[in-house]
Amino acid sequence: MAVSESLSVSQARRITLAAQGFTDPRPGGATDLRHLRRVLRRLHLIQMDSVNVLQRAHFMPLYSRLGPYPAGLLERAAYRRPRELFEFWGHEASLIRADLQPLFRWRMARAHELAWGNMRRVAVEQPELVAWVLDEVRDRGPITAAEIEHDAPRAKDHWGWNWSVVKQALEWLFYTGQVTAAERTSSFARRYDLPERVLPAAVLAAPTPEPAEAFRALVELSARALGVAAEAELRDYFRLPAKPVRAAVAELAEAGVLRPVTVPGWRSAWLHHEARLPRRVDAATLISPFDPLIWERARTERLFGMTYRIEIYVPKPQRLYGYYVLPFLMGERFAARVDLKAERRSGELQIPAAWLEEGADPEETATALAAELRRLAGWLGLTTIAAPEGGDLAVPLAGALRSPAGVP
Repeated sequence: MAVSESLSVSQARRITLAAQGFTDPRPGGATDLRHLRRVLRRLHLIQMDSVNVLQRAHFMPLYSRLGPYPAGLLERAAYRRPRELFEFWGHEASLIRADLQPLFRWRMARAHELAWGNMRRVAVEQPELVAWVLDEVRDRGPITAAEIEHDAPRAKDHWGWNWSVVKQALEWLFYTGQVTAAERTSSFARRYDLPERVLPAAVLAAPTPEPAEAFRALVELSARALGVAAEAELRDYFRLPAKPVRAAVAELAEAGVLRPVTVPGWRSAWLHHEARLPRRVDAATLISPFDPLIWERARTERLFGMTYRIEIYVPKPQRLYGYYVLPFLMGERFAARVDLKAERRSGELQIPAAWLEEGADPEETATALAAELRRLAGWLGLTTIAAPEGGDLAVPLAGALRSPAGVP
């Protein structure tokens, strides 16, 4: 469907959902690497987070777009040859398409400006320790920080974030691109190794673009992934500095890659020239708090009319909705939000709370959400779903969960 220079909020919402992959067909049979690559070509990167109350954050965006898929596919793409993803600082800690690695070398080169204090401090104050840690990785990698710390000088000297100086040295080497993540342990600790032993040779051999060229490419990728976006959102996707983004936007607009459009409630917006406006969106899926669809909370509010905050770090008495709350996308709107926990020892998916969004039909939403919770539980290997404990959607959702699957 053709896109005009003036968009309604609903049109902007549908463009965004299409750009993010929510209108792509889900696999009809077995999910394979082709399906994973299709999602990654849309998103370009996936945020990582250590919270594991339901499922590790980086597994969820693929689930939201593909449905139940073998989690081993993502592990294979990230940590087995030939690597299709690599770990680096993209939008926070991220798994990024490996072919994009040259576009992040500017960040590695500017570590003395951009890396946070403790990493910079150990690089400046203890360069001999940093060199020793790099030698340890070269000689013993892939290796964890704990394995190096055992033999490290001043291994018990802790500061800053309570990271050991060895960990800080490793994170400096990681930020500067001198080491990378070869894999993750079962406890989610990185095993570090040299890039030449991890990344594809073609990626390492690719020329390093000038920073302006890298910014232009990254802004274009951001615009492609978002469909329609404000300049601040184009900057936020890969956490880019403001001034070069402004220049990149101007150049991309002059080249016709970005088009200015108006959207009610937005000061300004840019539309990617290949963005598609679907007539409708038929999604029915849960969205992780770390999904790129809702990274930028002000954008989420403008597009979906939903005020969303993750409340993991909010004291329990002050939480409005719960500890690990996932919005439920139904059609093109968020119809509910649900606090979830995977109790793996008992094989139970727990629902501390379920809440209805304004304007959503409680029975229709409960039926669709119950079906999604059954899919999610099956994907996570959980055998039972507990009754919702609280929230204004708890009663209808409990009823829908008691009904046989597929029966309203």
